[in-house]
Amino acid sequence: MDRRKGSRDHLPLSRTTAPTALSAPITGAGQWTVTPSEGVRRGTGRILGMLESLLALDGLVLLRDSVEWEGRSLLKALVKKSALRGEQVHVLGCEVSEEEFREGFDSSINSRLVYHDLFRDPLSWSKPGKALPGGPLEALRALDKRTGSGPATIALDSLSWLLHHLPCPTLCQTLHALSRQDSCPGDSPPREQVRVLGLLHEELHGPGPLGALSSLAQTEVTLSGTMGQASAHILYQRPRQRPTHQTQWFSILPDFSLELQAEPPLESRPRSDPHTPSVDPTTHLTFNLHLSKEEREAKDSLTLPFQFSSEKQQALLRPGLGQATSHIFYEPDAYDDLDQEDPDDDLDV
Repeated sequence: MDRRKGSRDHLPLSRTTAPTALSAPITGAGQWTVTPSEGVRRGTGRILGMLESLLALDGLVLLRDSVEWEGRSLLKALVKKSALRGEQVHVLGCEVSEEEFREGFDSSINSRLVYHDLFRDPLSWSKPGKALPGGPLEALRALDKRTGSGPATIALDSLSWLLHHLPCPTLCQTLHALSRQDSCPGDSPPREQVRVLGLLHEELHGPGPLGALSSLAQTEVTLSGTMGQASAHILYQRPRQRPTHQTQWFSILPDFSLELQAEPPLESRPRSDPHTPSVDPTTHLTFNLHLSKEEREAKDSLTLPFQFSSEKQQALLRPGLGQATSHIFYEPDAYDDLDQEDPDDDLDV
């Protein structure tokens, strides 16, 4: 069952609010910078720039979403963009049906998608030996042979489903081979690079699988937002280059195109009300955190058991007249091993 399903007429990125997101990038070293007004003026060029930047690198593109901010709409937007670029597009569907995934695409896009269905029959029990024999692992490995020549895009919907059916090391090794990151520049003939789009529900996994997939990804997109406005924090990890960061504010239209917005104003973000009276957390405690003047004086005048005054020290070290002294008497046993030598004789050397 898909917990991130959106309607055809309106595709919210949030479960409760519609994506009227504003956007402005936060740039890192070596990145372009666009102000909010420039982003609005340039419109379509900047929208295409965001999608193309996500599809610029080969390898694994990791889309990390959550319950509040679903990522399947962005995955479908990238699939549509790849199909319009003339690439081979293979979709491995695990969480939703083929009809639901194709919903929202026009006939020209749907005709270019090669859909591999793991949703209806994950283990090929109904039709053994046909579409995807051998379960999820063999289905992943078979995609490498079906891409053929030329650039190709593989969409995995989703990596979370695959992680629950395959060991994490096995999945990482298969993704590494599927994205052809192990190919060398001197291979003959040269292998065409394959881009893998993986949707990951990060709330379903621990830090181990998340860290392994993040280290494997060339591009990592983390979806979040504030006040009903969606944002994508993008991390680019180009080979032999420093990682760069970028943040985009956007919304997804019903035809799975992106609308880039300006950064939300500061007044629209959550903040504390200065007129709201502050609540003292120590009001209803069953004990006191502060001492009164009398209590502090009594505390300072109290002598603790481990504190010795000079008079008490002298009384303990030098017993006065009339005080009984203690003696230790030792009677050796017949089987005691007595040594007549002084045990501390070597200390006089």
